[in-house]
Amino acid sequence: MWVQTAEGGGVNVGTDSRGRGGKCGYRQQREGGVNVGTDSRGRGGGVNVGTDSRGRGGGGKCGVQTAEGGGVNVGTDSRGRGGKCGYRQQREGGVNVGTDSRREGGGKCGYRTAEGGGGFGSVSVTPLYLQVISIKDNDSLAARLAVEMKADLLIALSDVEGLYNSPPGTDDSKLIDIFYPGDQQSITYGTKSRVGIGGMEAKVKAALWALQGGTSVVIANGTHPKVTGHVITDIVEGKKVGTFFSKIKPAGPTVEHQAEMARSSGRKLSSLAPDQRSEIICQLAALLTEREDQILAANKMDVELAVTTENMPPPLLKRLSLSPSKLSSLSSGLRQIAVGAQESVGRVLRRTRVAHSLELEQVTVPIGVLLVIFEARPDCLPQVAALAIASGNALLLKGGKEAANTNRVLHQLTQEALTIHGVTDAVQLVSTREEVEDLCRLDQLVDLIIPRGSSQLVRDIQHAARGIPVLGHSDGICHVFVDVEASVEKVLKIVRDSKCDYPAACNSMETLLIHRDLLRTPVFDQIIDSLRTERVKIHAGPRFASFLTFSPSEAKSLRTEYGDLECCVEVVDSLQEAVDHIHKYGSSHTDVIVTENEDTAEFFLQQVDSACVFWNVSSRFSDGYRFGLGAEVGISTARIHARGPVGLEGLLTTKWLLRGEGHTASDFSDQGSMKYLHENLPIGPLVASHRNSH
Repeated sequence: MWVQTAEGGGVNVGTDSRGRGGKCGYRQQREGGVNVGTDSRGRGGGVNVGTDSRGRGGGGKCGVQTAEGGGVNVGTDSRGRGGKCGYRQQREGGVNVGTDSRREGGGKCGYRTAEGGGGFGSVSVTPLYLQVISIKDNDSLAARLAVEMKADLLIALSDVEGLYNSPPGTDDSKLIDIFYPGDQQSITYGTKSRVGIGGMEAKVKAALWALQGGTSVVIANGTHPKVTGHVITDIVEGKKVGTFFSKIKPAGPTVEHQAEMARSSGRKLSSLAPDQRSEIICQLAALLTEREDQILAANKMDVELAVTTENMPPPLLKRLSLSPSKLSSLSSGLRQIAVGAQESVGRVLRRTRVAHSLELEQVTVPIGVLLVIFEARPDCLPQVAALAIASGNALLLKGGKEAANTNRVLHQLTQEALTIHGVTDAVQLVSTREEVEDLCRLDQLVDLIIPRGSSQLVRDIQHAARGIPVLGHSDGICHVFVDVEASVEKVLKIVRDSKCDYPAACNSMETLLIHRDLLRTPVFDQIIDSLRTERVKIHAGPRFASFLTFSPSEAKSLRTEYGDLECCVEVVDSLQEAVDHIHKYGSSHTDVIVTENEDTAEFFLQQVDSACVFWNVSSRFSDGYRFGLGAEVGISTARIHARGPVGLEGLLTTKWLLRGEGHTASDFSDQGSMKYLHENLPIGPLVASHRNSH
């Protein structure tokens, strides 16, 4: 069970001039209220602690009232009966704690949610070693109540996100995810809460007291309009909300600490000489073949587990599985990346003589810390790690649980390679059970998120990312347009390869567009027969279906990414209609035309606004390795500098270096002595030697 408290009510402790108990708590409805003390007449609605002058009330009431007439009693009454402890939700609800002289099993512990509801017969007793907390505010009251009820969880809602190491809004203020009793000295408290009387320090004291009594505590924001409706369910479901109080520190670093270690080590990585970064990548490439047995053994465990417990679809199972040939290809790809690392970081892109003795350079630099989230595809790990190393970027990796064993081994090999130049921590594997949404909140620690997985994963990350750029594509709806002047031989090869080579790939054909003049011709029949031979399920587009007496199942949508041996077939009247269809229903990923007419092909290449546009080439060629990039971190359909297969170049940004001799802006004013030149300078070996001398 759990207990919730909230700030907002005033709290008075003591007795009034008439001897009546002061109020402690808050009133929710018109007879609610919480009183602490005694009343000479034995009165006092809400919650009373103590006994009255007539011996009635049995220790009084202790708790929170949430509806008319509700109340909570703790202790024993003058007849020896157990008092009530809990809160009433409906008009006969209630919770009893203690013993009853008329019953052998003790009172009730729990809460009733409907008329006549039950409870369970355990006796709640405050641990003998726990010093009784002084009830001064709602927080201490809730803590006392939670411990008395033996609640599993106490949720204390505040007007801030949780506990910070210093007052929120101050420099270096940081939200604490998990707080331990030994961390109290590291906290600097601010002024008291705007809406309560205790402030955060009172909340922490109450939380630590409840924690000592066996109740877990979470302090979270209960006032944020976007959070309030779900904060309680999110906490109960174990999501990373607010500050969780724990007696035990978990083994291993937190993801925040991993990101900080990666950034620190990443700066050392970017300062290494190009030869040193290449050496690290070549070492990793060698380890992939040298430790092949170790990698495949771990992968076998993952595959067997996926088959027996995950019920994984065959296309995903294929992605999960590694083989000696896959590892060999990976190793070759990494060696290509190692060559590219020689001319990546620090490359001069532009030189300008701004004025006499004032020279400007634009040079390539790493982006910073990359967060790559990938699903059941372990071969992604060494590829992305090599690209990050070559570009001097730090890397956080979050893989799917389906490949946990394989990812662990591959990460160990990556860190082994990094060790040769003392940058082991530059690549981190997040092995804790962090939600993707939680990782996307690391906007102060992560500079770019790269999702590798299903379109749903990409959409979830794009939605959850808060201020962090996301590089990727949410859909791979690729088209192949067969023109009326296409070669039959080329059509059959390209269509078959685009759909059947790897149906689950994001660059697989999902829609086949056929020129209307090809209908009811031998060419059309051969195309359909070749797909059926490969057991491809065909979904007819609306226009295609209208030409057929008995058509295949009609496509539910022309924007479907099947990711399997399925595709949509649609008919278009012209080249322009094919282009318009792609713009309307495509995802700007990869689109292909098959034709022997060069003018038609050039029109298609220029007009289709996708990241990759091909002429007489399978859509499967939109791949970093096939482009000669060595490997890719993903395919981007965004209209930014990195578009299409993103390799090494896409993981670099630039900075400007300006070298002068005391120049000031006023030197170039109307009264100044200097004039702008803005001369382009050559980029050559002499420039490199000049830069290295510095």
